[in-house]
Amino acid sequence: MHKILPAALACLVAPSLALAHSPAAPDAVDIVDRAAAERGDRSPVLVLGTTHLSGLPDGFDLTRFAPLVDRLAAWKPDAIAIEALTGAQCDYLRSHEFAFPGTAQDYCYDPTAARAALGLTGPQAEEESERLLAAPVQVRPAAERRHLAALFLAQGDPSSAMVQWLRLPPEERVAGDGLTADLVAALDKRMRSRNENIVIAATLAARLGHERVYPVDDHTGDRASGPGDDAAYGPEMSAIWDNPAVAERIEGDKAWRERVAAGGSVIDWYRMLNSPHEQELAMRSDFGAAAGAKTPANSGRRYLAYWETRNLRMVANVREVIGPGRRVLAIVGASHKAYYERYLGMTSDVVLADVDIVLGE
Repeated sequence: MHKILPAALACLVAPSLALAHSPAAPDAVDIVDRAAAERGDRSPVLVLGTTHLSGLPDGFDLTRFAPLVDRLAAWKPDAIAIEALTGAQCDYLRSHEFAFPGTAQDYCYDPTAARAALGLTGPQAEEESERLLAAPVQVRPAAERRHLAALFLAQGDPSSAMVQWLRLPPEERVAGDGLTADLVAALDKRMRSRNENIVIAATLAARLGHERVYPVDDHTGDRASGPGDDAAYGPEMSAIWDNPAVAERIEGDKAWRERVAAGGSVIDWYRMLNSPHEQELAMRSDFGAAAGAKTPANSGRRYLAYWETRNLRMVANVREVIGPGRRVLAIVGASHKAYYERYLGMTSDVVLADVDIVLGE
């Protein structure tokens, strides 16, 4: 009994001791920050907040994004991270449909046709693409690029497939090497899609000689909201979003879309999207409003739990792309930008690049 008592007492006092010492614990990480800073070659990361281009009007001339791509190309990223789900996570979401109803259908590319054409599973396609890309080549044969495009489709990464497709001469964008006529037609159609992962990311990656882009989105955090009153969630969130900052944000977004549709500068639009004012407005209108809301079903905090968990996991995925030293451009919906920069700013081996300098003030 005497031997058990100290352990039991330790369990009782441990929480209070942990609370007493917890403020100093994060400061210890400053040791790592200082060591990385003294080394002098921390990895630059440029976070580009974007609107989702699917909202542009039909017939919008997508070549008008060329000046933006020029500015980003001049920054010379080694890798480009995009707001898209990996094929592996999509497979998980499909197998766990009970926990994530409709999520895969809403956010995932369907790789069934590509997997059937190649006779490979998603993991097998990913393993094969990694093997091919690991082999150093000066000039990659067109047949191999077509095969890589098929492999990326099979693993559920259509944006990387588009990088391979864009790197092919137009006359080589044909069926074969795992690509069926239907898959070719789908790739050709995707070239014309209003999607920032194609218009900006894949286009830039192909121009810079990259072999792929890196999906870093996450929807496993959708469950972080936890159990609660789902019937009350929608009405309570609608009430939270009924605030002056939301109205200002909607009106501003509408005005900018009309300005750009009428011929206004795409670069000016992106400067606005990434401006401190726009980021503060996003926080006030949405996540700040949710965090401060007191409602019977606590929906604001449920929503915030989902959003913060999602962004933490997305930034962890970006950190994986950075690895031991890559220069990374992270393209993400503008509402994520402040969270990306906050979490990346706590990472010892990363330094945030100034988007105003890259886009030009």
